[in-house]
Formats: sequence, C-alpha cells, structure tokens
Amino acid sequence: MTLALEINELSKVYRGEVVALDKVSFSINEGSFFALLGPNGAGKSTTIGIITSLVNKSSGQVRVFGLDLDRDRTRVKQLIGVVPQEFNFNVFEKTINIVRNQAGYFGLPPKEAMAKTAELLKKTKLWYKHRETSRSLSGGMKRRLMLARALVNNPKLLILDEPTTGADIEIRYEIWEYLQELNARGTTIILTTHYLEEVEKLCDHVAIIDKGKIIENSTLNTLLAKLKEQSFLITTDGQLDSNTFDKISTHYRIIKIDAHTLEVAISDVDLLGDALNNIKSRGVKIKNISNKTNRVEQLFLNLTRP
Repeated sequence: MTLALEINELSKVYRGEVVALDKVSFSINEGSFFALLGPNGAGKSTTIGIITSLVNKSSGQVRVFGLDLDRDRTRVKQLIGVVPQEFNFNVFEKTINIVRNQAGYFGLPPKEAMAKTAELLKKTKLWYKHRETSRSLSGGMKRRLMLARALVNNPKLLILDEPTTGADIEIRYEIWEYLQELNARGTTIILTTHYLEEVEKLCDHVAIIDKGKIIENSTLNTLLAKLKEQSFLITTDGQLDSNTFDKISTHYRIIKIDAHTLEVAISDVDLLGDALNNIKSRGVKIKNISNKTNRVEQLFLNLTRP
C-alpha cells in the first residue's frame, strides 16, 4: 500500500468554522490515480492537510510508503509533492526562482537545481516566462507553475488540490495529459476537484467524503456501476415532428427535447444499442450521442444531496 490513513477524530477551526473528521480511513495502492471528492466543507482539505503535515490530527495514524508520519515526518515530506488550492508564492518573485528555491529547499545542489528547474518549466510550457515575475502570469500559468514547483523533488506521491481551477479548456487538457504521463511512470496521485469530468478521465479509484465521513470508497468502475439510470442526448440529422418516442419501452425512456434532439434515460447501459435501433427503426438518422451529464457528477449528487 502507498498510503494508509486512519483518523479517529479531528476538529480544526477553518475560516471560522469547525471542520471535523470522524473515523476517516482509507488506503491507496502504489501507482493509483486516486480521487478524493466531497462537497465544500466536507473535510477534503483537512484530510490533505493531515497527510502533508499542515494540520495536526488529534488521533489516528498516517503511513506513507510504510513510513509513519509521526515518527518519520521529514522523510515522509521528502516523498510528497503538493499543488495547493490557492496560490502561495511571492507574486514579485521571478518564475525561475520560485521553482529553483523549492529545489534548494529539498537539498538539490545549485547546478542540479537549475537543471531540474529548466526541465520542469519547459515541460509545463513556462520556460519563455522564466525571467518574468509570477504576477505577470495568467491563472492557468500560475497553476502550471505550482505543478512544476511540486515536482522538483521527484515525489512518489503527488497531491493535487483543485489543480485546474481557473485554467481554460486548453490548459486543463494539457495538465491532464502531463498528469497521465506522470502516473504512467509510477507517480501515485491524489486529486481533489470540482470538475468531475476530470475524475472519469483520469482516476482509477474514488473516495467520497461528506460531513467528515467517508461514504464511498471503491474503484471508479465499481462506483459507476451503482448508477441506477443514465441519460444520453441524441442529436438527429432530421426534423422530429412527433412525440411517438415517449413511453415505448419499460426499460428506457426516449423523450423529444427539441426539433433535433432526443433524450434516452436508461437503467442499463447494455440496452443503449436496443434504444438506438428503436430510434433508427422510426426513420431517424442519428448524428451524435453524448452523456447528458457526467456520470461521476450524477452519482456524486445522488450520494451527497440531502
């Protein structure tokens, strides 16, 4: 196991509110891309704070790659890279120095620190900004800068707290691609995000925390299998001028949304082919098929809504 976390209870004041974790316990396999999800105030940041030694737990145990956090705090911190939710660097400092100083913090000699800094800034497509102050960077560039800084020590465990907030679509996809590359090379990753399509795209395991408790902890495939119904949008190539698709099967519903769009609500995705054949049999040409909502998002709302 990469990381085993067991917190019996913890209370902490956060922005004027008490965030409490109650018997939070989970393990992460080495090489996993692990999503930790939950509503605002559920305990995600508190959990991450404990793993990274920024928050003191009141009881329980955290082990990272077999090392006990309480007894081997320095060694554990050397194994971890963190991309925090909020920007936490000096905006008047040059981009190159932000990364290079972090390398020095981990004990890299100056020449090696410079080489590593250049490598990471090029990899995150920030080298052309290396002499500029970080205040001149866009929000997406600042996200990439924090990722570069988090990787200077070649962490075995990378923790990402809302890593693409504020980044545009193109930058988000570039970050996704880089994270997948890191994970494929063996880096274990913990991700928290409100962009739940990221979870379905990147992660193999999901834990959901709500009100300080873990309410779900399973592989992504196992989690998605719990969806009782999925909805698909069907864009057609012609004009839909009737409601003959309503209530044509007990296993799924086909509903006209507008003149060119149908919705298929289905309890078993294996029946989607039957529904599509049903639509085609009525002389409708199908142009495009897409999920109406992200599947992880749909299940997340099912589990956390009152």
